[in-house]
Amino acid sequence: MRTKSLMIATVALFLGGSFVKSQNTVKDQNATFQVKGDLMTPEALWAMGRIGGSNASPNGEKIVYQVGYYSVKDNKSQQMLFVIDANGKNKKQLTIGKQSETDATWIANGSRIAFLTGGQLWTMNPDGSDRQQLTNDKIDLEGFKFSPDEKKVILIKSIPYYGTIQKNPSDLPLASGRLVTDMNYRHWDHYVESIAHPFLAQVSGNRIDAGIDLLENEPFECPVAPFGGIEQLAWSPDSKTIAYTSRKKEGVKYATSTDTDIFLYNIETRTTTNLCKPADYQEPAIDATKSMREQSVNHQQGDMNVGYDTNPQFSPDGKYVAWQSMKRNGYESDRNRLCVYTFATGKKSYVTENLDTNVDAFCWNQDSKILYFLAVWHATEQVYQTNLKGEIKQLTEGDYDYGTVQLSGNTKQLLVSRHSMSHPDDLYLIQPSKKEKLSIVTQITDENKHILDQLAIGKVEKRWVKTTDNKDMLSWVVLPPHFDANKKYPTLLFCEGGPQSPVSQFWSYRWNMQIMAANGYVVIAPNRRGLPGFGSEWNEEVSGDWTGQCMDDYFSAIDDAANNLPYVDKNRLGAVGASFGGFSIYYLAGHHDKRFKCFIAHDGAFNLESMYTDTEEVWFSNWEYDDAYWNKNQTTKAKRTYDNSPHKFVDKWDTPILCIHGEKDYRINANQGMGAFNAARLRGIPAELLIFPDENHWVLKPQNGILWQRTFFNWLDRWLK
Repeated sequence: MRTKSLMIATVALFLGGSFVKSQNTVKDQNATFQVKGDLMTPEALWAMGRIGGSNASPNGEKIVYQVGYYSVKDNKSQQMLFVIDANGKNKKQLTIGKQSETDATWIANGSRIAFLTGGQLWTMNPDGSDRQQLTNDKIDLEGFKFSPDEKKVILIKSIPYYGTIQKNPSDLPLASGRLVTDMNYRHWDHYVESIAHPFLAQVSGNRIDAGIDLLENEPFECPVAPFGGIEQLAWSPDSKTIAYTSRKKEGVKYATSTDTDIFLYNIETRTTTNLCKPADYQEPAIDATKSMREQSVNHQQGDMNVGYDTNPQFSPDGKYVAWQSMKRNGYESDRNRLCVYTFATGKKSYVTENLDTNVDAFCWNQDSKILYFLAVWHATEQVYQTNLKGEIKQLTEGDYDYGTVQLSGNTKQLLVSRHSMSHPDDLYLIQPSKKEKLSIVTQITDENKHILDQLAIGKVEKRWVKTTDNKDMLSWVVLPPHFDANKKYPTLLFCEGGPQSPVSQFWSYRWNMQIMAANGYVVIAPNRRGLPGFGSEWNEEVSGDWTGQCMDDYFSAIDDAANNLPYVDKNRLGAVGASFGGFSIYYLAGHHDKRFKCFIAHDGAFNLESMYTDTEEVWFSNWEYDDAYWNKNQTTKAKRTYDNSPHKFVDKWDTPILCIHGEKDYRINANQGMGAFNAARLRGIPAELLIFPDENHWVLKPQNGILWQRTFFNWLDRWLK
């Protein structure tokens, strides 16, 4: 077992367990960060600051932004706020205590910063002085958004919900049982005993009241779980209307549908209008045990917006509201289009039809005629613009992913975040070009320079590969630091999750390509069938065919590397993946024809029949499998899916496998990982199970994260070195 080259002696931010308390402390600690060698380790990853939300002052001269720091010793994190000039100078730390501070935004024409801490809304001067608490709510606030006139504010709070889990009798306060009466009783990583609601509160001087519930007596959530936030609500420029996102369904209908809509709430009349559907809309009957692909709900006359409709934004002139829109119900990975609703006519238009990929984020230009948006194409996430006619222009290029986009105050610049496989998020300003294709991009922050400067980073290359059906597939090849072309390296096939998530220039603090390379591995990361950024046909080919062409694409990628890259050791190949990537590992284990010497599967589906009823989001299984496993009139796709479930090929397993799972993963339950591990051991195959009782589909706690990395590389080193 190889000893890691990099050992952290003194870690700048948090690793020793003490929070950063002042700007000078940050500088001092950065200067004392020391390493032995120059290879990345888990400790180095967890020492990095993670940039979160950001917001430009109205005049665009200053940026307030959030950074998360992690203490491995204390096994916790702190979110801290900083302010910096738009030219990247005069960085100042605003957070001085031990409590996290988040969601910073400018108010009072840039003279104050509003933020959340301790579950309440506060404000402070731009230099961090004169802190004032505005709310004293009995319920912790989870988000906020001031109206343009700053006389009102939306507050996000969770309220009790007993729609699927009954309230226990009051005389049994210590009872831990839950009486479940319908589906959607668990979601992501928690039991659904509360739901988020937006409250409209009045601002009076330095006080904000508790507000009125915009969805009073409605058993529906807003924002939408599990990942929705304040971006799912928007104010009209005149401060008279709120647009919000909601999926107004419960129980089985909630669990089998992706139909969220955009609603308008009129503050004066307290009335709500659905912008996505007619007032007299009646949803067609839906068979909850089958894919909605061919059901009547997805084949109605007119544009009924029956898929995901999320994240509304009013145009600055108030004439339009735009949002991200998927066409079909039941399909979470449908093409995400940019929809523009015109108030004068009540008509909707889709202004990104000329780019056959997803809109991942967007914002309006000040003139209300241009929208900027992010989209992935050929494995990188770039910035684009479109006008109201749907004429699209690409503004950036390069081997980077842009992660957020917003106007930089009232300027003509865009404030964005950017990362790559070789560099975590930093903030940048973009000056959109007028005539030239590309824009001027200027870096503002360099959060982890003090760490990255001491690390050797492996080269990342693009490689186009021919698939078994003679298509061109793009793979990323990541080489170890200090790469020697005359050597042969153990090589990993990286299997992406989703199944429709792009293998773009992502940066991860767990599935990190550079730490794999630093441990001496070449990484082959293919954009197999089913991934966005290569057109809708490529993206949709995986649904109903999980074990078909996409698996052949994996083999095409690794066989090309083994046969054509002289530095790849074909006798030391491993395959790793999470979620659908974990499913891929379990399937490949029974079909790889001895290509691989070991496998690692994280939170993967193993038994698809069990998975169908295990998961809390049945719409996913319905769309991807086509049918419930018990239906006698199964489609051909459904029969193929269940017949090829990985658990039916355990008799062909012959390769060591590490299974990892979180017990709070309610999307792919932990019994899937346990079943795979148990099957391997019963077959006499070397196997290990890393189980996390307190983690969900991800691994979020610092010490668990380091345990994950150490276990991951110990397993690979054991079989490939």
